[in-house]
Amino acid sequence: MFEEIGTTTDGDLIINVGPQHPATHGVLHLVITLNGETIRKVEPHLGYIHRSIEKMCESLTYRQFIYVTSRMDYLSSHINNHACAMCVEKGLQIEVPERAKVIRILLDELTRIASHELWWGAMAMDLGAFTPFFHAFRERESINDIMEETCGARLTMNFIVPGGLMADIHPNFQKRVKDFIRLYKSKFEEYNEMVTGNVIFRNRMEGVGYLSKADAISFGCTGPTARGSGVSCDVRKWFPYEGYEKIAFDEVIETGGDSLSRYMVRVREMNQSIRIIEQLIDAIPEGEYQAKTKAVLKLPKGEFYSRVETARGEFGVYIVSEGGTTPYRIKFRSPGFSNLSALDQMARGSKLGDLVAMMGTLDLVIPDIDR
Repeated sequence: MFEEIGTTTDGDLIINVGPQHPATHGVLHLVITLNGETIRKVEPHLGYIHRSIEKMCESLTYRQFIYVTSRMDYLSSHINNHACAMCVEKGLQIEVPERAKVIRILLDELTRIASHELWWGAMAMDLGAFTPFFHAFRERESINDIMEETCGARLTMNFIVPGGLMADIHPNFQKRVKDFIRLYKSKFEEYNEMVTGNVIFRNRMEGVGYLSKADAISFGCTGPTARGSGVSCDVRKWFPYEGYEKIAFDEVIETGGDSLSRYMVRVREMNQSIRIIEQLIDAIPEGEYQAKTKAVLKLPKGEFYSRVETARGEFGVYIVSEGGTTPYRIKFRSPGFSNLSALDQMARGSKLGDLVAMMGTLDLVIPDIDR
């Protein structure tokens, strides 16, 4: 993984961290300038899995392009699809049935928990604790089973259509979600015992990778990365969509600005997602799950934008329409790209061994960055 590529005129060492094989997920190449073990500079090099997704979307219809975004942040695929559908619905002024809105939120929050579960297990494993990974996947598997039963898939759900949902929820949906809530609550204390309260883990995280509130704003960070530095930026609070304004939940903010603060935001966010699900699971309205739409969709000429809060931060969809059946231009604002840009600021002056903790708390999904 580490490869020396040269030295600078003042004796600093320049090394490669990555890339892994281009066929794998999460290919990130960092060129790091070191003075001894102290990081002087971190320069991310992207492009290893660039697929020109935005250009591909411009050749697809307004029903088709939605599902390409599942392959960007594949751990927030359902939420990405949600943002795309909302942008199309805004352009066509489609009123989504209340039943579909509530189900969309429920699936969004289950997706958020599943993503944070995988992150929590991988974060601990990156710092040397192997066991938590299996505990995290125990709960995550329960969510994946729910998704598979209702949506037909476990990772890239493809369940949202302009106007609502591809199908109604499975008859077992509510029961299985309640079973998951009970499972999660019974196991959450294990997370604190194994990782959060572990003195070794805390020593590796506290004071590491400091990012000030001003710098988080300057770099355009969103999601838990920004909220760990005290920035209030939850799209569900600032720009509520699909009924989030009617739901009681807290925006989780930590002010420490270090890796432990970013860790605590995600851990506490899982509890808030459970709180949202508990309010909605017995309040799913009756009625249609999809509005009536034309077989071929044509957005009126103009520009349209929608945003959502994914597990990693703000995901935005910008569409320019010329009135045809395909977009003239599509631009995605992915959270990972801006969050990664702050890594150099966090890392300078730190030790090389601390870089893993910083990258882990950014929760990077590289296809979300390298579109």
